[in-house]
Amino acid sequence: MKKILITGASGFIGSFYVEEALKKGFEVWAGVRKTSSLEFLTDSAIHFIDLNYANVVGLQEQIERHVAQNGQWDYIIHNAGITKCADVSDFDRINCDYTLNLINALKKSGNTPEKFVYMSSLSAFGPGDEINYTQLRLNDTPRPNTAYGRSKIQAERYLQSQTDFPYIILRPTGVYGPREKDYFAMVKLIHTGLDVAVGFKTQLLNFIYIQDLTEVCFTAMESSLKNKVWFVADGDTYTSKAYTKIVKEALNKKYVFKMTLPLFFVKIASDLTGFIYWLRGKPSLLNPDKYQILKQRNWSCDISSLQHDLGFKARYNLQKGMEETVAWYKENGWL
Repeated sequence: MKKILITGASGFIGSFYVEEALKKGFEVWAGVRKTSSLEFLTDSAIHFIDLNYANVVGLQEQIERHVAQNGQWDYIIHNAGITKCADVSDFDRINCDYTLNLINALKKSGNTPEKFVYMSSLSAFGPGDEINYTQLRLNDTPRPNTAYGRSKIQAERYLQSQTDFPYIILRPTGVYGPREKDYFAMVKLIHTGLDVAVGFKTQLLNFIYIQDLTEVCFTAMESSLKNKVWFVADGDTYTSKAYTKIVKEALNKKYVFKMTLPLFFVKIASDLTGFIYWLRGKPSLLNPDKYQILKQRNWSCDISSLQHDLGFKARYNLQKGMEETVAWYKENGWL
């Protein structure tokens, strides 16, 4: 039986990866913190491990002990990380430094896996063309304009420098689906009858449903391909207006009050909210880093390489995925 480690296993994406690994018959090790909620990790077949990413020496020793007792992991999906924080320096520490520590601990302990899948983000690439709205392409130069994006591209670059370490890097665009909380906040707002848009200029968006992302991840992991980087999206491009319309249809909401906020107003609100939450020592959904993401007008990316290399074809467009997502929110009392 092949062994797999999935870090960040208690989160939205990680919990789906764990379910898929169990379906495929892997011996599943879920990397979680002691404080993590195990709400979606209830299968008795799951093994849990709390890895000490902060100390590369301690992490190496921990891995060596684990391997001596349980055997080496054949595959690793490194999904652990943060998308928001009170102190922006935590992005580099958790998303970048901890990733480097894990890679080095695996190498130094002699436990390099058959494949190491790193979950990055489209934010690692930065803003797209907001004049002609051409798609982001893999051979473009990354110019991340957020602390989150910079932490991701730094980890990517280190991983790509490890020529003796078999990796796959996935850069998904907006990931949505059951259990997801950030897009849920927007869905909930529309459910209450309010549609809030940011900025007056056209915004292009890409999405990927969690089930399709999961399929991409495991197909790439189990393939013979290595040392590859792909954008991951469903292949369609939507305007922010089209997104809202699809959400309204999924909610069966015929009438909502539409409000468009100028970017300067959103920036002020982001700065103020971020500062207040920084004083409280808590992460905020709206903050200066998030503002850079909200103001970006072109999130469209080219997935032709993914389609060519893996034969990927999304099973869910936004309408189908959102209908399934909203149904889950309702069934589970979120709406």
